[in-house]
Amino acid sequence: MHRRMNSGGRAKKTTGDATSIGPVTPDDVVVLIRDAVHRAVAAGDFVAELTDDAVVVERPKSREHGDYTSNIALRLAKSAGKPPRAIADAIAKALIEADGIASVDVAGPGFLNLTLAADSLGVIARSVVEQGRAYGTSSTLAGQNINLEFISANPTGPLHLGHTRWAAVGDAIGRVLTAAGAQVTREFYINDRGVQMDLFAASLQAAASGEPVPANGYHGEYIADLAAQVVAAEPEITRLNPQDQLLAFREGGYRVQLAQQQQVLDDFGTHFDVWYSERYLHSSGAVERGLNTLKEQGHTFTEDGALWLRTTDFGDDKDRVLIKSDGELTYFASDTAYYVDKRNRGFDVCIYLLGADHHGYVGRLRTVAACAGDDPESNIEVLIGQLVKIMRDGAEVRLSKRAGDIVTLTDFVAAAGVDAVRYSLSRYPADSPLTLDLGLITRRSPDNPVFYVQYAHARLSSLQRNAAELGIVRAPEPNLALLNHEREADLLGALAEFPRVVASAANLRHPHRVARYLEELAGIYHRFYDACRVLPMGDEPATDLTHARLWLCEATRVVLSNGLGLLGVSAPERM
Repeated sequence: MHRRMNSGGRAKKTTGDATSIGPVTPDDVVVLIRDAVHRAVAAGDFVAELTDDAVVVERPKSREHGDYTSNIALRLAKSAGKPPRAIADAIAKALIEADGIASVDVAGPGFLNLTLAADSLGVIARSVVEQGRAYGTSSTLAGQNINLEFISANPTGPLHLGHTRWAAVGDAIGRVLTAAGAQVTREFYINDRGVQMDLFAASLQAAASGEPVPANGYHGEYIADLAAQVVAAEPEITRLNPQDQLLAFREGGYRVQLAQQQQVLDDFGTHFDVWYSERYLHSSGAVERGLNTLKEQGHTFTEDGALWLRTTDFGDDKDRVLIKSDGELTYFASDTAYYVDKRNRGFDVCIYLLGADHHGYVGRLRTVAACAGDDPESNIEVLIGQLVKIMRDGAEVRLSKRAGDIVTLTDFVAAAGVDAVRYSLSRYPADSPLTLDLGLITRRSPDNPVFYVQYAHARLSSLQRNAAELGIVRAPEPNLALLNHEREADLLGALAEFPRVVASAANLRHPHRVARYLEELAGIYHRFYDACRVLPMGDEPATDLTHARLWLCEATRVVLSNGLGLLGVSAPERM
């Protein structure tokens, strides 16, 4: 087989070299470049050490620059002691030998621009369709057992807007982690212990008796609703003595409010594997076990009658009290014991998603991991979410009528819908403040991102129905090498990127990368649809190109559906 380098710096396969091969994915391109570097070094073209992460490939912004581009020659130039363009020429010469590569351009100071063989690129469509729901999954995080705690709430009122953001983002993080091969347990921490529960009980008791709610109690019409439900379930409660009545209202209100939180989250599509009670943490002996673990590690000390954790050994600004001099446990003792309990339950990584007012917990929890004998860099992660505001016509919206001066998850969903809320909250980094325009996220127009993506899926589903009405069924053995139009190549290249996007979203805990990818894919598909006719017109027969494009369209539908599923958003067939 003969190869040649043209004067423009391009390695190109000669005519007649085309063979039927499998799809070449971005990860495959990385491997091909790495192998080419090794061959060039073995041939004596240059000397360089190639690290595992040295080869990076990207999709170029302009189709004129091929399907993939890499700056590997520039990265090797210093250690090789040669101009990057000379290194790029040597790599290109070795790279063009690989199956699936049609040509390699050396551009600028030494960038490698690769164009895949038409059949290699086209087969991506078949691979996507055949993998179906599995396309985009990987074993990147296989073997990791992850505890993902992404809502911690008091069972004393409805879930608010901050909880809503974590319900969407946390669930999406769990989905991408699972897609990357991790074993994920989603956990809700119930703050059902402490003074807030007594204030909750007093508020319910007052509401049931027609008395004013205590000034430091819980306000909002939902308290009267809850009190009425407790009384309806336990009519004898009003005849109890005040102390027993207070206890009964606390426990009855707790049960009703927790059940409501669970139902609201289920309706939102967010499901937890574990609802972990703070009370249980204490009653089960987990606190004592956690403190014993810290003592065994040698990081506790007693001073002024109190038990302290020497967190300053690991960078904290001050040591923390675990047990006060009067024998009362601190909240920090509970947080510490909870982390140790998670590790004792067999979790390799404990991920916490906390609200904007918990910045101080980041360093504190990391020092807890260190004091427990763990590695804070690998065993614990603390993600902080920022606040959300909802606007309509330039003014901040207060949606709640029942819960006082807060926006609840229920009211937000009632105003915008589950899909719009989940997608809108998931498409931004959780650590950035977020302002949402209620008018925009409910608008059925291309400037609404969730509508734009869902419409692309509905359009593809409609195409399938139209094909069926014409009696056209995708050929089982399509000629996918016919997918050589510029817009087809753009679409195939985007489809090939999906597994890398999902793996990146999982590794970085950034599900918004999936949302932004879907928007890009939807745009590429709409441009393809405008440029490339899929179904024949009138009495025209279906051609080989028709069938190839039907495979491409089905592959695009699969990826849109899979991506939306990772965000917990539906993929409608009609809109």
